[in-house]
Amino acid sequence: MALLKDDAYKQYADELIGLQTAAQTDSHRPVEMALRQRLELRLQAILEADVEAEAIPVHQYHFLRRNRWWAAAAAIILLLGTGAYIWLSQPEKAVLVQVKPQSHFKNDVMPGGNKAKLTLSDGSTIILDSAANGTLAQQGNARVVKLNGGQLIYTQEGKNGGKPLTIDHSPLTWNTLTTPRGGQYQLVLPDGSTVWLNAASSIRYPTAFTGNERIVEITGEAYFEVAKALDENGHKKTFAVNILPSTGGVGGGRVEVLGTHFNINAYNDEDAIKTTLLEGSVKVSKDAASAILKPGEQVSISQSSHLSHPIPVETEEVMAWKNGAFQFNGADIQTVMRQISRWYDVEVQYKGNISLHFAGTMSRNVNISQVLEMLEKAGGVKTSVTGKKITVMP
Repeated sequence: MALLKDDAYKQYADELIGLQTAAQTDSHRPVEMALRQRLELRLQAILEADVEAEAIPVHQYHFLRRNRWWAAAAAIILLLGTGAYIWLSQPEKAVLVQVKPQSHFKNDVMPGGNKAKLTLSDGSTIILDSAANGTLAQQGNARVVKLNGGQLIYTQEGKNGGKPLTIDHSPLTWNTLTTPRGGQYQLVLPDGSTVWLNAASSIRYPTAFTGNERIVEITGEAYFEVAKALDENGHKKTFAVNILPSTGGVGGGRVEVLGTHFNINAYNDEDAIKTTLLEGSVKVSKDAASAILKPGEQVSISQSSHLSHPIPVETEEVMAWKNGAFQFNGADIQTVMRQISRWYDVEVQYKGNISLHFAGTMSRNVNISQVLEMLEKAGGVKTSVTGKKITVMP
């Protein structure tokens, strides 16, 4: 169980779990209504406690609960015998897990960072994490510039007065930005739109946008802040994202926008391709089906190419990766470890059946040993690190 910051909560927890254990020792004796009410009232007192949340320091992780649904679910979970999980799901309250700098792990893995490879139109490549800052190449009318902090920008000059949006019919030159496992990068496209690439992702884009559409192609996960643009007649130019299949994956349709903020998660090891809208409006299409999203909504394309109806989601959880954190709200261990695997560039294997779910927030800027110790302190799992392989056990 996670270490609790307030002794009063630990006392409640011990009493609740003791009551539950006593009820489970005799399968023929049901939990009486009075006992059930006492459990629920005690649990509600814990869940509604007003404890001020703190910032996430390097060695401390807060487990936060933001949906009221968890308050009711937590009582049910406790009665089903998984009380330890409750402490990862408290509303408007931070439960502190302290991870000591001294780790029992003999091996460790550093977190990911700003790493990417740029492929130019002639097929030549530039490794951005080792390239010096400044101008890297000239692509058509665009100058490719690397800045501090993992950012690549395209500046237009010369022809057409330096305009990145042209209506001529000259051949397009395309570049591709690719992040490895354990990498991330930020890109400013020729039209001023900004793209954040998560680990193991790519974006292919023209070095100047021509015609009435701005089209890019992605794999993996990317967050877009699209700049509004007008054509020669003052009409808005559509920005479109084609979702390509990763190696061994399935293609994921098309996202069309006019000026908006949205995230696309299209990893081939996830059960669906998910587009989440934060601001503006987007249209997601797959074959003949389409859906219009409102801010705070998400739509999914399954591996069988079925397009779901839009549903409301917590955008903070979706965007945690861009903000330097992992955030889970009832995620199973496989979902948790897939994110950890991509960011730390490690292989994950399982021994035994693990059916736990986790909710919480933790920094992505710490070594993997601290992340794994946090999971262990939450209860229910043990982990080991051998080179770049993580073993997860009950």
